[in-house]
Amino acid sequence: MQDKAGNFIGFEIDVANRVAQDMGVKAEFIPTKWSGIIPALLTGKFDIIIGGMGIRPERNLKVNFSIPYDHTGMSIVAHKKLAAGFKKLDDFNNASVSIASRTGTTAAAAVKRFLPKAKLRLFDDESQAIQELLLGRVHAVVASAPLPAFQAIANPEKLFLPFKEDFTREPIGFAIQKGDFDSMNYLDNWIRVTEAEGWLRERKRYWFETREWDKLLK
Repeated sequence: MQDKAGNFIGFEIDVANRVAQDMGVKAEFIPTKWSGIIPALLTGKFDIIIGGMGIRPERNLKVNFSIPYDHTGMSIVAHKKLAAGFKKLDDFNNASVSIASRTGTTAAAAVKRFLPKAKLRLFDDESQAIQELLLGRVHAVVASAPLPAFQAIANPEKLFLPFKEDFTREPIGFAIQKGDFDSMNYLDNWIRVTEAEGWLRERKRYWFETREWDKLLK
């Protein structure tokens, strides 16, 4: 997100700024479409991905991952009218159901794995997928928590959470180019130290379990 002054804010932004501060450098943020984020890293457009990237074997063939600094899971936010009466994951696994998700994400992979009968519609970012949901063009959106919960809170007249539990759990790590073992060692130990301090948990609580940051937005 961006605050009133146009600065990027959020959990991963806090993490990246703390990493940079502890390294004695200044973080530069380069907004990049998710579908091209790994190729951009490999061509040197930036040095590290700190953006909620799930650690996946197929991605690990192209980049090196740190140990997890976070864990997340997939969740569903649904349209109140189109998905009325849907209360469990299997209710969405139907050929008459359309599910939206972001291209190239583990959310899209989760739809294919857990909801193979549903029609999957892919978008470049979650905001487009949510817009389709609000317009009633899809039954639901699958995305990493807590985005679905926040959307249900922001649009209570149209959206709801059919179930509160995430239906997957996945580790989230930093990604860097292969071969830089010193940087990887630093990042792994940075995660261990900030986890032990409780700093990572405190930042996640602030961004994912409160709305105290609302006042920072435009």
